[in-house]
Amino acid sequence: MTVLKKARGAAVLLAAALTLSACGGSSGESSGDQGKQGAGQFSVALNEPDHLTPGNTSSSYSITVLQALFDTLVVIDSKGQTQMRAAESVTSDDQKTWTIKIKPGQKFHNDEPVTAESFADAWNAAAYGPNAWTNNYYFANIEGYDKLNPEAEGAKPDTDKLSGLKVVDPNTLEVTLTAPFSQFPITLAYTGFAPMPKAAFTDLKAYDQAPIGNGPFALDGAWEHNKQIKLKKFGGYAGARPAKSDSVLVKIYASRDTAYTDLRANKVDLLQTIPPASATEAKKLLGDRFVPTASGTMDYLGFPAFDKRFQSADLRKAISMAIDRQGIVDAVYNGTFKPMASLVAPLVPGYRENACGESCAYDPAKAKALFDKAGGFSGTLNLYFSNADPSYEQWMQAVANQLKQNLGIADIQFRKIPAADYLSTLREKKEDGPFRNNWVMDYPSPQNYLESMWGAGNRMGWDNKQFNDLIAKANSASTMDASIPLYQQAEDVALAEMPMIPLWNWQDQAGYSNKITGVQIDPYSPNLDTITVK
Repeated sequence: MTVLKKARGAAVLLAAALTLSACGGSSGESSGDQGKQGAGQFSVALNEPDHLTPGNTSSSYSITVLQALFDTLVVIDSKGQTQMRAAESVTSDDQKTWTIKIKPGQKFHNDEPVTAESFADAWNAAAYGPNAWTNNYYFANIEGYDKLNPEAEGAKPDTDKLSGLKVVDPNTLEVTLTAPFSQFPITLAYTGFAPMPKAAFTDLKAYDQAPIGNGPFALDGAWEHNKQIKLKKFGGYAGARPAKSDSVLVKIYASRDTAYTDLRANKVDLLQTIPPASATEAKKLLGDRFVPTASGTMDYLGFPAFDKRFQSADLRKAISMAIDRQGIVDAVYNGTFKPMASLVAPLVPGYRENACGESCAYDPAKAKALFDKAGGFSGTLNLYFSNADPSYEQWMQAVANQLKQNLGIADIQFRKIPAADYLSTLREKKEDGPFRNNWVMDYPSPQNYLESMWGAGNRMGWDNKQFNDLIAKANSASTMDASIPLYQQAEDVALAEMPMIPLWNWQDQAGYSNKITGVQIDPYSPNLDTITVK
């Protein structure tokens, strides 16, 4: 039996599920709040979230806010271990049917009780195809998902409930999966699995603007788009991590550079992502208030494998070998990021430092020979990226220069897409050239990277039965340890065909002002609840 019970002793830390960065917003502070933080209030710099409904966002900007507003069933602590939060236990005898016991006495911010039905309702809404929520596919391994997402074009589901969810009693939820999956408990740390109150379903669009959660902070007033989001301590919170400050002012910025300037000027108290180019200065300026943190975030270059011009694995490998990863990391990221030859981040169990071998090693001569063998490339090579951060364009320019110099591709154009439209461009497969792809780890498992990024419905339009079969076997393994060799075999298959190449692993640098203490940033969360205002 797999049993995960409530952690005792020190308070458990907040879980993370940092996903694909998506949105930017206009720079700014509300003039009425600038320099007028209240007693017990601190400020956090952030880009504009896309949504604030847990099931409908994978943006890291949104998730920072959601982690303050919601308690998930489990969390991942600073050591990467699963601990209980809203759940008392998550158990299974066969890894397929799971029983989740909810801790009694928990409340939403509108005083509704948090029950098993609160989770079932939220998961059904996310899994219901017509809602078109971002996190829909996270529920694909629960029985009945196919009924909510019929494959026939234009077909409408005849149900809006997952048959694999059974509310046994107010504090017990039974979940039946389509196949055994020993890592199911760790997935529940992701904010996409957070509960929703009954009040949400009277108007889901309104709820997205004013979410009602069950976490230590509640929304305080309207979400002022591209300006700010105010949070206040929730007095009725009964969980393990009561807020240590009265309120949080989330200031929305268009760029990290502007946010860093404000951090230096003490106009904002916490910045989770100091621009790499400013890291050396920030370390000297902030001292022990500069917090470097290992990250699960990865950047990749994906190929539209559905386009016949990119269907050659040799062509894709040639492009990989023509890219000087270390040179770009040094020039664009001040040497702070780590060049990668693996599809998963070093934090992840089963990581292999050189899984890719020579296909990810910079070798212009071999790259050109392989490029010629593949028949080369004619016409315009379009490179796609979003405008969410200036560094994206900088490294794409470096890639373009290297492809021109090392492979002789003369006509390269840039397709810079507004951040709010970028993910939909990839989902709808509108790209006709290589594209920046990014993954922010939801939970520390190879499955989170491999199945999510290379599995069914991937953005490259790549499909490989051997890969899919290996992932299915790994998911059904009895333990994480037993699954690792199978995930590694699946990674080898993906690397052999290279529909998407690894580039580098982010290394995060956070910083905070001298107005706050208790900052506990780890790879999984900023832990806003632990912060105290001096």
